[in-house]
Amino acid sequence: MKRPVHFEILADSPEKVAEFYKEVLDWDVATWGEGEQTYWLLTTGPDETPGINGAIMARSFEQAVINTVEVESLDEMLKKVSVAGGKTVQGPNEVPGVGFHAYCADPEGNLFGLMEPLPEMDNQIEDSG
Repeated sequence: MKRPVHFEILADSPEKVAEFYKEVLDWDVATWGEGEQTYWLLTTGPDETPGINGAIMARSFEQAVINTVEVESLDEMLKKVSVAGGKTVQGPNEVPGVGFHAYCADPEGNLFGLMEPLPEMDNQIEDSG
């Protein structure tokens, strides 16, 4: 059974939305990398409590929230998605220091992400849930 390990909130004004969740829900917000930011990491609570962390990113799809599921083999899962009537929408792409990721759509067009973490990640997405 595969479980969500990360979520992304897509926004037209990511900085404004990041500040909103920081103020309203007391989530920690951190930038990803240096330079112009396009991805803000969200920590929603301590690692020892149930829940997942996520991020806010610039709107690149119409869907407002995308959940990502951790998988052992991204290539194998992309084949399963296709056979079951879904499709790969973007990727696979390497996320430096984290693993390999792709956005997919189910047969009705609902988006979700698949993440194959790097082996040293011990089945966790670093800094994001």
